[in-house]
Amino acid sequence: MEDGLVRSISSGLSQKGVRDHNERLLLSLIQRHGALPGSDLARIANLSPPTVSAILRRLETDGLLERGDPVRGKVGKPSIPMRLAANGVYSFGLKIGRRSAELVLIDFCGNTRHQRQLTYAVPLPDVIFDFVAAAVSEIKGSLSDESMARICGIGVAAPFGLWNWPESTDKSDEAFQSWKDVDLRARAADITGLPVTLMNDATAACQAEHMFGRGKEFRDYAYFFIGAFIGGGVVLNNSVFEGPQGNAGALGSLRTVGPNGESMQLVDMASIHQLELRLREVDLDPRQLWTEPDSWTNLSRYVDPWLGQTAQELAKAALSTCSVIDFEAILIDGAFPAAIREELVSRVRRYMATQDTRGLIPPRIEAGSIGARARSVGAASQPVGAHFML
Repeated sequence: MEDGLVRSISSGLSQKGVRDHNERLLLSLIQRHGALPGSDLARIANLSPPTVSAILRRLETDGLLERGDPVRGKVGKPSIPMRLAANGVYSFGLKIGRRSAELVLIDFCGNTRHQRQLTYAVPLPDVIFDFVAAAVSEIKGSLSDESMARICGIGVAAPFGLWNWPESTDKSDEAFQSWKDVDLRARAADITGLPVTLMNDATAACQAEHMFGRGKEFRDYAYFFIGAFIGGGVVLNNSVFEGPQGNAGALGSLRTVGPNGESMQLVDMASIHQLELRLREVDLDPRQLWTEPDSWTNLSRYVDPWLGQTAQELAKAALSTCSVIDFEAILIDGAFPAAIREELVSRVRRYMATQDTRGLIPPRIEAGSIGARARSVGAASQPVGAHFML
């Protein structure tokens, strides 16, 4: 595949010189719809059957596609669906968060083949990059030469302006400020020797949901991811919209009202950071939220009030978002156990029923499906998309 980027999915073209576009188109269709026979691909892509057949043969020879089981029961010969070859492509994804860093290696189908994680109180650049170097080296050492040759790059997902949300201590404030002079792209390239893509962490989570989760069910939706701080993403016409500066869907910056009537941002009212503060007030270690999933149930006395406040804020934010774009759905996910996600979505739905929706068509409120790993998986999906998809 060539390295040129094609930025929108459209009908296929049969003119000379567009082989790369048509290959990307067919791979994108198979990735989104699942295994498809050549006849269906030709119809959907608006390409001639001989053109599709020739492309599928090339992609199969390159190891990017493989044949599924023949489909019988129709008139004529059995049709053979083509599907992505999981071993055809690999990609690293690095998530740098305010409470943890995670490195994954995914295959062409989005399956996580390897995963390494580092937790911390505050993110120190040298500590994180030492972790990345060791993790990449360890994972590469377990791969065959053929698999190594199929690694297409590394995606890095991190909050934009990581230094803008310091903690309350001088030590942690200094740690956050140290990121201002760090070139993430250059450091990742030096460590891995791979092409690097860089994106906002919440946008990366949205990308993971769109490619490998429930995002396939909707054409236009807004996405909220609740980590240490809440963020979001926007999907329009079946594509994650990043905006000219990569900061579209900065839903954590939506305006809201604080407990004393003061103007605040959603990030200040609906983030796991708020739950951490509740735990610190009663001398409980908030790190257990990131290292012990069962702690969310054991700490229900503190989690339940946080869920109520977060759900109320999300209901208002969902309607504010839909007042700008008529989204059909709002997807909610986060760095918490699946049971917490389901309870949060249920509460948001109940709060939505009590909101003033004049002039609006209330969206569907749905749970995401990727979970805490969404940001690293989404980061890993970026090199795959850049090289092989539209």
